[in-house]
Amino acid sequence: MAKPFDASKFRKSITKSIPGMSLGFNDPTDWVSTGNFALNYLISGDFNKGIPLGKVTVFAGESGAGKSYICSGNIVKNAQEQGIYVILVDSENALDESWLHALGVDTSDDKLLKLNMAMIDDVAKTISEFVKEYREMPEEARPKVLFVIDSLGMLLTPTDVNQFEAGDMKGDMGRKPKALTALVRNTVNMIGALNIGIVATNHTYASQDMFDPDDKISGGQGFIYASSIVVAMKKLKLKVDADGNKTSQVHGIRAACKVMKTRYNKPFEGVQVEIPYSTGMDPYSGLFDMFETKGLLEKVGNRYKYITSEGDEILEFRKRWTGELLERVIEDLPAKEEQMLNIAKAEEEAAKAAEDAALDAEEITEEYIEE
Repeated sequence: MAKPFDASKFRKSITKSIPGMSLGFNDPTDWVSTGNFALNYLISGDFNKGIPLGKVTVFAGESGAGKSYICSGNIVKNAQEQGIYVILVDSENALDESWLHALGVDTSDDKLLKLNMAMIDDVAKTISEFVKEYREMPEEARPKVLFVIDSLGMLLTPTDVNQFEAGDMKGDMGRKPKALTALVRNTVNMIGALNIGIVATNHTYASQDMFDPDDKISGGQGFIYASSIVVAMKKLKLKVDADGNKTSQVHGIRAACKVMKTRYNKPFEGVQVEIPYSTGMDPYSGLFDMFETKGLLEKVGNRYKYITSEGDEILEFRKRWTGELLERVIEDLPAKEEQMLNIAKAEEEAAKAAEDAALDAEEITEEYIEE
């Protein structure tokens, strides 16, 4: 009689023979808010969860689209508030301490380590060495850590540096996309089972394809495939003042964010996040448009109506739909969506029953005619 397969023995043997391998599932347990409820929801399916630890997230966009504001500002600030230590890699030499302070980031040594790097190889070595030391720590002593790389697009290869020093600017012959792909692929595997997250910014360029007009992310497609979450950003002008009135003056930027890839919600959903120069991002920005698109807010005359899951009606002018009212919709939404799903199922069942009844009636009629 054949011996039964011993799965536990196999698990022990394979973990000993392959160092660095982890077993089982590694679903994220720690999430860091982007600072915007609508963007959080598009990424994770939850208004309070933004980017996860244990994964690689990329925010890509043109210059001035708000990438650094969200990644090096909001995400770093919110991570620190959760007790997560941040290692900020600045490849652009653009993140001033005063700017970070203005966004609420704590730059003290026990909360933040800022590294100025220009080489892809140096970033890879830094992450690799850190993960090696991290694995050697007792599990209960391992801190939660977030790497923020701002940005991938400005990182150089040794070929770039050597050619610049020699005054020979031929380009790196495609080495950079390969290096970025290798960086992301390796880090994805390294951090999957650890409380370490990586958020990176990158640049985009205009598409030359008339059938695919979306901006393209620089650095090739390899690292996009390896990333868990990819958000494309585009810069638009904000010509609405603090009172909601349209003006000819530019009061800030509208960051058009489109989630190109996510494993936690539907991809290719978008939202426009407003970032006024005077006040900074409103965490509720973009929610009204999202709720209206979902059919949750109905226009009645010059006001908008929302009916809660309990049947209560909220009817207000557009300008009144701000933090407090939007918060009520957020809290009510799970029950509302379940209610809408039940209604849709009931309508589908009713339509099916009507169709079956019509077919039965048709069969009876045919039988009667034959008789």
